[in-house]
Amino acid sequence: MIKKLIPFLLLTIAIFSACEKDDFCLQNPVTPKLIITFYDETNRETSKNVQRLSIWSGTKDTIAQYTSVTQDSIAIPLNSLTEETVYSLKKNATNGSKAANEIATFTIKYNTEQEFVSRSCGFKVIFNNVSFSSENNTWITDFTPATITNLNDQTTAHVQIFH
Repeated sequence: MIKKLIPFLLLTIAIFSACEKDDFCLQNPVTPKLIITFYDETNRETSKNVQRLSIWSGTKDTIAQYTSVTQDSIAIPLNSLTEETVYSLKKNATNGSKAANEIATFTIKYNTEQEFVSRSCGFKVIFNNVSFSSENNTWITDFTPATITNLNDQTTAHVQIFH
């Protein structure tokens, strides 16, 4: 009986030792989003909500989570297939009527670099030499900084917009 059990145990050990452990991607999200915080233009230390904020990029639809929301910070994705992403930021500080809409264009330019994270996560994109500009400033009075060396995490705000 033991002679038959030993080959069975060896076969079982060989089968389970040949299994590869599951590789899970724990870094979520891998490619960072641009974090923007909004501040009061008169008291630059105080965060300030943007009333009825909507955001869209180019000809694409509005970003679903930022459709007529009121908040003091946002995290928006950058297009990793191009070297520029242009967002339109619309606020409506009064009563929600279309006549009260104020739209500003915020442009982000960058160089992309792919970095291998792990076999399960694949590659992440790092945005280098990131620069910001704003046009059609109906409500954005200033922003800081004008450039950042690289955007590779989501732990702190990258840009402060004053309104």
